[in-house]
Amino acid sequence: MKILFKNARILTMIDDKIINADLLVKDNLIAYIGNDSSIYGPFDRVIECHGNLLMPGFKNAHAHSAMVFLRGKADDTSLQDWLFNNVFPQEAHLTPLDIYHLNKVAFLEYLASGITAIFDHYYFPLEGAKAAEEIGIRTLLLATFDPKYTRGEALEKNYHHFNDNKDGLVKYAIGFHAEYTTDEALLEGTKEAINRLKCPFYTHISETKKEVEECLTRHNKTPAEFLYEQGLFKYGGAGFHCVYLTEKEMQIFKDNNVSIISCPASNLKLASGIAPLTSFMKKGINVCLGTDGPASNNSLDMFKEMYLAASLQKVTNNDPAALNAFDVLKMATVNSAKAMGLDNADVLSVGKYADIIIIDLNKPNMQPINNIVTNLVYAGSKDNIKLTMINGRILYEDGRYNINEQIEDIYAKAEEITRRIEKEL
Repeated sequence: MKILFKNARILTMIDDKIINADLLVKDNLIAYIGNDSSIYGPFDRVIECHGNLLMPGFKNAHAHSAMVFLRGKADDTSLQDWLFNNVFPQEAHLTPLDIYHLNKVAFLEYLASGITAIFDHYYFPLEGAKAAEEIGIRTLLLATFDPKYTRGEALEKNYHHFNDNKDGLVKYAIGFHAEYTTDEALLEGTKEAINRLKCPFYTHISETKKEVEECLTRHNKTPAEFLYEQGLFKYGGAGFHCVYLTEKEMQIFKDNNVSIISCPASNLKLASGIAPLTSFMKKGINVCLGTDGPASNNSLDMFKEMYLAASLQKVTNNDPAALNAFDVLKMATVNSAKAMGLDNADVLSVGKYADIIIIDLNKPNMQPINNIVTNLVYAGSKDNIKLTMINGRILYEDGRYNINEQIEDIYAKAEEITRRIEKEL
């Protein structure tokens, strides 16, 4: 299959330059970028871009997709109350099949938002993998050691099953929820898996002041210090949120190739705080963006995350130049791809996976065309997503989904699951 995007503005994200060119996709890879595309014909389809923008899809580096069933049901509470009195009691009623169906609702929102890859962290990850493969969305699953369901041998087997397939859409990573929800058996099982596989480690870290204070009481160490001393960051990884990292913890992250994945909207909604992104960047840490889950955000929208990431750093630093638009755009694309191990889906370049979005510049929020990069961060919205392609397949175009299921059936199944859980509480 050869698809030609013709007469496009192209932001490769290799740098901030926008070029006028054609882009050819052959099967699942970018085959050509330039102005002599006619020599590569014939084509199965030619998409006339009319000067609209091609760029890499957004990478959502932290999500709990199946939490769509809690959207609007656990609002206006603190994180601790939100988790222990709202979320955990309802999650206890989830089945593996529920995860499979609920994920698909979130996947539809990702596609309409220009998100081509997600780092998904939730229960029953193999069901999430099945849903992702059926829809066709690139996914990194975060799996957790579980003495009942997923012991070390199963973690290792699944890790190789997904990751040994170089071109597979779904990949597998190891981690756990957080220090404060981890017992000794889970900690030791995770350490063993990390050491056997020599793989990165991922977890929530220092999302709230309460989390940090309680960790200091338990271990006389902050969360990142404790996890580092346990040897969990021996092979790198990432921390989700990282609102209250100390200077010492930032240095640990820098020295051990640990990325930081910030979720500004979720942190604001739960009043957790504002992560000091500019401080992380000055340390040389790879900073990325995620939406968190649809119960704490409540939308899965990278435009919102970019706007908040930029604006909050400006106000907390009392400096409108504290964080520029291109750096924020990198957080949502290239940096997140790096943290997720998606080295072949980070930028638009020949030989890279064809994970591409078209930004509709013929919308009023993009006119007049002065500075496209800053407009994306400060004025862009999901309404500007005209097309989403993943691995060479167009899955969303002009408001329509190109998947093998009826949208109404996906919604109906999610509604059924949500109402069932309400009755079981």
